[in-house]
Amino acid sequence: MAQEHYEDQEDSVSEAKQSNAKEDRHFVTALARGLDVLSCFRSGEKTLGNQELAERTKLPKSTISRLTYTLTKLGYLDYDDHIGKYRLGTASLALGSAMLSKLDIRQYARPYMQELADFSRATVSLGMRDRLSMIYIENCRSEAALTLRLDVGARIPIAQTAMGRAYLAETTPAERNDILDHVREQDETKWPSVRDGVMRSIEEYSTLGCCTSFGDWQPDVNAIAVAFRPANGGAILSINCGGPAFNLAPDFLLGEVKPRLLTLVDRLQRG
Repeated sequence: MAQEHYEDQEDSVSEAKQSNAKEDRHFVTALARGLDVLSCFRSGEKTLGNQELAERTKLPKSTISRLTYTLTKLGYLDYDDHIGKYRLGTASLALGSAMLSKLDIRQYARPYMQELADFSRATVSLGMRDRLSMIYIENCRSEAALTLRLDVGARIPIAQTAMGRAYLAETTPAERNDILDHVREQDETKWPSVRDGVMRSIEEYSTLGCCTSFGDWQPDVNAIAVAFRPANGGAILSINCGGPAFNLAPDFLLGEVKPRLLTLVDRLQRG
């Protein structure tokens, strides 16, 4: 539920970006709106109707109807006549598969991630930034019964999670400030505590070598994370180890898991 609440907040950020982009004569608004429609489909959701898409994109329902009609004609959406809703079409799935197939680091990292997941009896995930989210591109889960159920494609907030905070610590000050400006715009009331958590994590990154989130995102979830730049010069990636707080005490994560996580990151950086 926390993930769904967070994802809903991102709609306003997307709307603000489109508004600013209108001043750019090279910006194609119709294309941006179509991509926003496709981005409404989140992990675990199979179908959405025009009304739901209109609410998430903040666009008129008449505009959504034209966009979904066009996307369906092009194969990016499929329409289910029985329920009157859309699901992602094969063209959209092909785009996602093509992107993931180019991330060779996923295949290289998987056995090492699984080894760490088994040791920690937790979940180890690799993620990259998408707007104000970190999106999972690889996920390894231990055979222990009690672990987080977040799969590839899941989104988590960038400012309240260990994975996101590690990204913020690794990126440039300019990009970090831009991201945090948008985070503040999302919720001015929560901003002071969110800001304090991010600043604390950035300090942790220089002193501990990782970022932590002990109950900051969800009260019963603990995690640590490290971000890195791949040797091929690609986008910053972040890798975390997390799970239920009763199974992953901070001392265990920092004392036993962190050294193994740092070794894993070193391997991935060297490729």
